[in-house]
Amino acid sequence: MHEAQIAVLVAEDDPLLRLNIVDELDDAGFETYETASAAEALKVLHATRRIDVLFADVDMPGRFNGLMFAALVSERWPTTKIIVTSGHLELAEAKLFAVGQFVPKPYRPDAIVASIHKLMA
Repeated sequence: MHEAQIAVLVAEDDPLLRLNIVDELDDAGFETYETASAAEALKVLHATRRIDVLFADVDMPGRFNGLMFAALVSERWPTTKIIVTSGHLELAEAKLFAVGQFVPKPYRPDAIVASIHKLMA
């Protein structure tokens, strides 16, 4: 699959982190969508023909945290690959939810690009 065909939804409430990862994903040729909350991301999922990969922070404002949102996405859009990230959650805790790949913060943006390539291979 060609990178330009891969649509990635970034759900991150920290504007600097979101800008940084979205810029990196854009530079890598992905089609990107960005939101600051799970509620906004849910609207994008309903409005967009497809999202191939969800990249979500665990600690987001609103009704759903990133893990709850990832579980919902996994149930409603089972073909969407999921990467969750957190600076506060341990890998063992994230595995309890079995919603995809967990990447601890701080992460390198190029590592996220590589993870997306691996998930979509």
